[in-house]
Amino acid sequence: MSAPQIRIRTNYGTMIAELRPDLAPLTVANFLQYVRDNFYAGTLFHRVVAGFVIQGGGLGRGMYMKATRDPVDNEAANGLKNERFSLAMARLPTPHSATSQFFINLADNDFLDHTAPTDEGFGYCVFGKLVDGMDVAVAIGAAPTEDRSNYQNVPAQDILIESVEVVGEEPPDESANDSA
Repeated sequence: MSAPQIRIRTNYGTMIAELRPDLAPLTVANFLQYVRDNFYAGTLFHRVVAGFVIQGGGLGRGMYMKATRDPVDNEAANGLKNERFSLAMARLPTPHSATSQFFINLADNDFLDHTAPTDEGFGYCVFGKLVDGMDVAVAIGAAPTEDRSNYQNVPAQDILIESVEVVGEEPPDESANDSA
C-alpha cells in the first residue's frame, strides 16, 4: 500500500512529497483537507531562512493572513524527525496551534523534534518528506529576503504556491468488502 503523495507547484518549480498518515493521521487529514479545498493556491512561501527552512501555506500576496480552520492536535511524538527535506507543521508557541502553515526543513533540525510533552519540548510535527524536487526547495531557500512589516525573512520577490494537489493516494481497504 502506498502513502499519499502531493504535488506542490510554485513559480520556482514543482516538488513532490510523500505523506505519513500512518504516523501523523490527524495532521495528514488536516493538510489533505486544505489541499482538497484548494486553500494553498495563491499562498506564498513567506518565510525563507537559508540552510534552515522554507515556510508557507497561510499568507497570500500582500502578506495577508488567510482564514483557517481550527488547529489540529500536535502529533510531534510520532517518531518522525525534522530532517532535511521533511515536511512539518508550523505553529505558534503553544504546541497544539498548527492550522494550515507548513515548512520544509533545509537541514537536519533536530532541535525542532519532540523531546517532552511540555510547551518547550513538544516539537514540530513532521508528516511527510520530499521525494522529488529537492532542488526546488534548495533554490527557494537561496532566495534573497527582506523584512516587511511584522515579518522577517520574507522573500524579496514573491514565491508563489500555484497549487497543491494529491497525485497518489492510498487505495481504500477492500478487505472489509470480502465475503466468505
